[in-house]
Amino acid sequence: MDKILGLPIGEDRVLGDLVSAEAALGVALNVVAAFAILFVALTISGWARRKLIRVATDNDELDLTLFSFLANILRYAILAMALIFILNRFGIQTTSLVAVVGAAGLAIGLAMQGALSSIAAGVMLVIFRPFKIGDFVEVDGLMGTVKDISIVATELATLDNLQVIVPNSSVWGSPITNYSVYPTRRAEWLFGVSYAADLKKAEEIIRETIFNDPRAHAEPEPFLQVNNLGDFSVDFLVRVWCDRTDLFQFRADMTRAVKEAFDANGIDIPFPTQTVIRKD
Repeated sequence: MDKILGLPIGEDRVLGDLVSAEAALGVALNVVAAFAILFVALTISGWARRKLIRVATDNDELDLTLFSFLANILRYAILAMALIFILNRFGIQTTSLVAVVGAAGLAIGLAMQGALSSIAAGVMLVIFRPFKIGDFVEVDGLMGTVKDISIVATELATLDNLQVIVPNSSVWGSPITNYSVYPTRRAEWLFGVSYAADLKKAEEIIRETIFNDPRAHAEPEPFLQVNNLGDFSVDFLVRVWCDRTDLFQFRADMTRAVKEAFDANGIDIPFPTQTVIRKD
């Protein structure tokens, strides 16, 4: 036989080589197109994310946490669309792929319930916004400044500047104390003086020392009263409002100032004592 499929043997080989070359060229073009689509998607998604975050940073009335979350969603949505374009480029039917991914997602979801609960909690944190980036909070027994809120976890910087990553499920599932919401805070002290001390004079010293400090607010009205007759001291309870940013330093400064004023005026702060009655 000098012909195969009705064509001369030489021509059949040439045709086969042409078909192979055309197929290889098609695959090469698809690979180049896939890389081009991926490059464009990464560029656009990164630009869109930065642009959306910049909108929040340039406008103080907008919540940076919410816009950061939306920016991440936009980025992943653009990348997902790019993946669909790439699969279509290689002739893969995305409808059947979606069904496969859905079945796989169900299996993965059952195996990753903890992670999914953190994702759900992250969505709740972004929607209800009990705190934002930069707030000083206490969550799940941990205290620190919020550095980042992702879809899975919240990053805190503790007072000694340690990084703590808290799963969002633990954050949302526990009481949240936000120390940065209100502009004013109430400072509180408990000063004990001896039973032999002049209570009126001790009260005047506390009032002049703390109430006259420029950080002390006149409203709400400060509170100063004898609060307790202890085993070895008479205790004064003092409550004064101040700016949130002044609280810790104000409280520390006034503790020292009152102690020094008591010493200067002969007001004793007693140590715990015991009375021993001896019967001979």
